[in-house]
Amino acid sequence: MLFMAAKKFYVTTPIYYVNDVPHIGTAYCTVCSDIIAKWHRLKGEDVRFLTGLDENSIKTYKAAEKLGRKTRKGIQEYTDDMAKKWKNVWKKLRIEYDGFVRTTELAHKKVVLDFFNKVNKKGDIYKGKYKGLYCEGCEAFVTEKELVNGLCPLHKTKPKELEEENYFFKLSKYQDRVLEHIEKDKNFIKPESKRQEVISFIKSGIKDVSISRPDYGWGINLSIDKKQVFWVWFDALLNYISGAEGRWPADLHVIGKDILRFHAVIWPAMLISAGYKLPKTIFAHGFLTINGQKISKSLGNAIEPVYLVEKYGLDSIRYFLAREVPFGQDGDFSEQVLKDRHNNELANKLGNLVSRVSALAEKYGIEKCENKLLHRLKLHEIEKLIENYELDKSLNEIFAFVDICNEFVQEKKPWETGDKNVLYELADSIKAIAILLWPFIPETSEKIAEQFSFKIRFDEIEKPLKEGRIKKHGILFKKL
Repeated sequence: MLFMAAKKFYVTTPIYYVNDVPHIGTAYCTVCSDIIAKWHRLKGEDVRFLTGLDENSIKTYKAAEKLGRKTRKGIQEYTDDMAKKWKNVWKKLRIEYDGFVRTTELAHKKVVLDFFNKVNKKGDIYKGKYKGLYCEGCEAFVTEKELVNGLCPLHKTKPKELEEENYFFKLSKYQDRVLEHIEKDKNFIKPESKRQEVISFIKSGIKDVSISRPDYGWGINLSIDKKQVFWVWFDALLNYISGAEGRWPADLHVIGKDILRFHAVIWPAMLISAGYKLPKTIFAHGFLTINGQKISKSLGNAIEPVYLVEKYGLDSIRYFLAREVPFGQDGDFSEQVLKDRHNNELANKLGNLVSRVSALAEKYGIEKCENKLLHRLKLHEIEKLIENYELDKSLNEIFAFVDICNEFVQEKKPWETGDKNVLYELADSIKAIAILLWPFIPETSEKIAEQFSFKIRFDEIEKPLKEGRIKKHGILFKKL
């Protein structure tokens, strides 16, 4: 007998600067990536979900320096301490990654040096002088036309004027090849508006990019010049390969829109130069904002996700992040809206449905029959929406079916009839709902699965629920 190997799926988040703990903006990106990873696991695929930390930036050096840790050993100890904090936050948000890259690790350093040597042998590295503006918040060189009133539009700071002798990558050499790929493959950059933005940017002309800085006491030294360290982006982008464990190319890079050009222009050019395949899709999500401003530690408006989890519960936070903002667009964060969705959708709709049906099923029992109610679940549409990264729309469809089930309860009045077939249809439909919601609200789905005695697997959705004893449990979502 021949067995088909499970389909592989490799998804990544950006790696985050290690100089502070996660805020709700970084949690948004990571939770949504985790939802996508969990969805593919639910379907029985062989998933690798990668996240991690960018530890070689000047931000790390300065943050450690403020604490009096100026030696390489001291800075490394600082990053070790911060990495533990990041992992703890992701654990509280139930981010279940398969790989956690740290750019200070030896394995990553080896990949960076090997990759650089390939690009250098290709003749794509040369020494030159850079003179211009540098934003330390972006860790990138910027032009005057990118500034707003002389300030970086993201960090609200004035870039520094720099003149340095660095090593450059011949990015302009690959302009036409990168543009051709983006124009031919409409799935390479999503959403479509961002693909058009990148096409327009490339057509305006791109220059070679500096890939090193003078050694300031931290970072990975170039193999050809020990007085220089790699520019943080040339180093950081390679985490997708160093953490791949043989899975390259990635199926999906999930990134914030502010780092799209690094991923959609510089990254593919680097890969072509070194002889690697390109990732299949780069998805640029929008910002979570507060009063229209991007959530950022440097702007002083960051909210820590652990505080929200402790106040509102894990699944309420995960649900809100996926439901409130269309993935790929900006959206304003509001604790009031979070509470409203918790009360109206999770507590009133889902929680009450499960509570009523489980109580009646415990009292009257269930009797297997054809589940005509389940025919009204738009399963294939939900699949397509999630796999097109329309997370909010998929939740809208799932909760449309929750509404249908609640209407069915009111119509059939099983508390009066004790109809075991009706209760079976409802219990079997709750099974489908809980399975589909598992990537979004895993703890709640697992409670329902235990209560109704089924396994959380995608192929269980259309299998009839086994007749068994259903018990009413505690309230799934308490009103806020």
